[in-house]
Amino acid sequence: MAAHPRAAWRYAAGLTLGSAIALPCLGASPAPTLAACDGPYATTLRAAPATDARAYWLDRQTILWPGASASDGVFKLYYASTPAISASKGAAVRGAETVLTLSPASTALPDALAQRFRFVARGAQLQLAAADSARLPQLLTGQLMLVLEGADGRVRDATSLQIAGALDDLYASAAEVADLGVSIAGNAAVSFRLWAPTAQQVAVCTYASGTAAASSIQPMQRDSASGIWSLQSSAAQDGQYYRYLVDVIAPSAGLVRNLVTDPYSVSLTTDSRRSYIADLNAPRLKPAGWDREHRPKRVYFQPDMTVYELHVRDFSINDASVSAARRGKYAAFTESTSNGMQHLAALAQAGMTDIHLLPVFDIGSVPEQGCITPQIPAGLAPDNTETQANIARGQASDCYNWGYDPYHYSAPEGSFASDPANGATRIIEFRQMVQALHKAGLRVGMDVVYNHTFIAGQNEKSVLDRIVPGYYHRLNGTGAVERSTCCDNTATENRMMGKLMIDSVALWAQQYHIDSFRFDLMGHQPRAAMEQLQLKADRAAGRHINLIGEGWNFGEVADGARFVQASQLSLNGSGIGTFSDRARDAVRGGGAGDSGLQMISQQGYINGLVYDNNAQAGKRSMTDLLQTADMVRVGLAGSIRSYPMRRYDDSIQPLQNIVYGGNQPAGYASEPGEVVNYVENHDNQTLYDINAFKLPTATSSAERARVQMLGAAINAFSQGVAYFHAGFDILRSKSLDRNSFESGDWFNRLDWSYQDNYYGVGAPRAEDNGKDYDLILPLLRNSAIKPTPKDIAFARDAFRDLLRIRSSSTLFRLRSAAEIRQRLSFYNTGSQQVPTVLVGHLEGAGYAGAQFRSITYLINVDTQVQKLTISEEKNRHYQLHPVHTDMAAADKRVASEARFDASTGSFVIPPRSAVVFVETY
Repeated sequence: MAAHPRAAWRYAAGLTLGSAIALPCLGASPAPTLAACDGPYATTLRAAPATDARAYWLDRQTILWPGASASDGVFKLYYASTPAISASKGAAVRGAETVLTLSPASTALPDALAQRFRFVARGAQLQLAAADSARLPQLLTGQLMLVLEGADGRVRDATSLQIAGALDDLYASAAEVADLGVSIAGNAAVSFRLWAPTAQQVAVCTYASGTAAASSIQPMQRDSASGIWSLQSSAAQDGQYYRYLVDVIAPSAGLVRNLVTDPYSVSLTTDSRRSYIADLNAPRLKPAGWDREHRPKRVYFQPDMTVYELHVRDFSINDASVSAARRGKYAAFTESTSNGMQHLAALAQAGMTDIHLLPVFDIGSVPEQGCITPQIPAGLAPDNTETQANIARGQASDCYNWGYDPYHYSAPEGSFASDPANGATRIIEFRQMVQALHKAGLRVGMDVVYNHTFIAGQNEKSVLDRIVPGYYHRLNGTGAVERSTCCDNTATENRMMGKLMIDSVALWAQQYHIDSFRFDLMGHQPRAAMEQLQLKADRAAGRHINLIGEGWNFGEVADGARFVQASQLSLNGSGIGTFSDRARDAVRGGGAGDSGLQMISQQGYINGLVYDNNAQAGKRSMTDLLQTADMVRVGLAGSIRSYPMRRYDDSIQPLQNIVYGGNQPAGYASEPGEVVNYVENHDNQTLYDINAFKLPTATSSAERARVQMLGAAINAFSQGVAYFHAGFDILRSKSLDRNSFESGDWFNRLDWSYQDNYYGVGAPRAEDNGKDYDLILPLLRNSAIKPTPKDIAFARDAFRDLLRIRSSSTLFRLRSAAEIRQRLSFYNTGSQQVPTVLVGHLEGAGYAGAQFRSITYLINVDTQVQKLTISEEKNRHYQLHPVHTDMAAADKRVASEARFDASTGSFVIPPRSAVVFVETY
């Protein structure tokens, strides 16, 4: 590439280096031509070696260099309009056009600044002269090098800077701009706005279609107060496409010209190559009846949510009752008579409130056109390794991925659209999907992933980092992007990344009628950002939007290292729900990441701990079982901090005083809406598969189905949000795959005809499971583990019965911690309990929606019938819940064998059964 020509500079007469000199105007790089709009995604105008960034620009005036001391020498900030600076140790700096001498800071950091950068080690705190800091907009568009020099002017150390703090301070007003991206006025004038404060120049390329050559290029104008470049274009039209040309210095590459899509894209063409010009309020993008669509009943209280987590492609790709062209697509949901939609409608009728769709925003990991589906030969053995090898070979071009690979946060994914080349199609079909689910009585939730991007740096599918390099991602102490979430972590603590997340959620809630959101790795977001998001989403939608997410505490943000996190313990009191691993681990046994013999030996509450040991379990004590039963009760009580519970040792403790995982409180939530209870989701093995490892091998398939429903019952009766993985109710298996994110349709299929759960369809991918093949392969060969259609039908119907029971009374969905403390009691606790039976009593007198005077539920996980006498229940007028005695009830064992004797307060509970007794008015 030709070297970038040196721009002409104007210097004030008589000023020397180190003085308050005039800096260059913007636009130093050569103006692009129309040909650049059809050129490569990135062009290097002047190359430069990558540099580290060990210093932090905290605000417009303050710089902190960790590990350095203000007394070490002289600190200078060197600037060049192009990446020409060389700062080798022992030599003088070369290639700079300007140098500013920094002075040691005379005051301590303001509290707010100290808190934001509390993760940064102590070092030299430096400041620019007031006159120099006023020139910061120009400084930030060029190459900057912070240099420590000796008295002889030679370099002792040098580094570039992390600039997020300076940008947030200088361009704070940008966060208040409401119309970033494309907007279309009533006169059809198209406006573009892009926040690119460090760019030297920006232009808009427009295209008549997704494949046509560029039809125009127009320069954008920079607003010095906000750092936003804007253009009101006469060349662009509604329904056309566009990209930006951004000339910017990237630390990893030098001065580059990036041809890049819009971070605020509302739609795109195939494989996200071009952004789409559209007004989402335009009638042409609305399916019939969109503005008047019937929506399900609002969920005002978060514990009323019962959620079914579903992947768009999984839903229909294997459903022969769906038109072939619509399988795996948004449009499959519009076929109301298909097996899959009939299944979802039945769940809604039983009490399911929400479908949560795995990522449906634009992702970078699936080809949107021309993807392949590996063909698996018929007749392979249940433990064959050929299947997974076949799938692994085609992963780069396979049609399948879970979708945790964000490319454009606010545009629908194109691989689920019937025509990904047409930017309108994915918008319309997404809305039709939402309409269809709403019509079926189900609210629609989205699984969103704002904690990372698909990729960063100068990669082709990097968007944010090619517009404002080094800003949108969370950096480590040397300036490299943190990757604790598996990918390139975003920094939502930075003002404009936080704004992008909030604006995106508001758009989905308003423009797509999304009712609830599930945040991937939400603990990597600041609590403050999530609370702002809640307010803005509610305002945009005109209704309350339910927020839940993964509140795991790990990585570079762990334990509040950088900010107060949106994590389990730190969201206490916010009303935002987090997934609870407390009861999950107790129910399943062991931890989510267990493998090898540990996975088999760590039995859980429902799969045999102590009372039904498998061959590998070894000797476990009764205390283990008692403690595990207590942890299940923690979940049944909504993990409420203040809830008092009689423990296995007869002490009475609030749940926050019970230890989980060695160092965490078992009770962590202030209110039940802050807890999401689950025993299975897309991550890790399905419950049926983990039970294949943990249940004794001789356990029949019919009993395995019963064990699955014990897990469902515990979840359904727990206070808080109830969350289920799609297919949980039909014994879903992934052939023991622990991580099926790119295992293809073969390992992720669902059978809405209820004939197969796809256990034993080949060894799962060796990449994530191969180390356990010595355990996996013999289990897959055991055909007795595979359920029959009768087992699947039993689980399907028993699950719906549990949903009916949960939805029949608000006592299973208490709204506050105070009500849980007042109305929920546990019997059969303490040191003398029968540890395989959980007994919960719910007092309903005077409670809105209770329907019953009282409810007592009993869950017997044992292989034997149990009889319990509970003195507190004497003389109650109990009868079985009407769902149990309905002729269509799935579990005939309960209706025929469960008993209550009022004279003694005795209950008879059949083995592996969940029984609900009610007292009517």
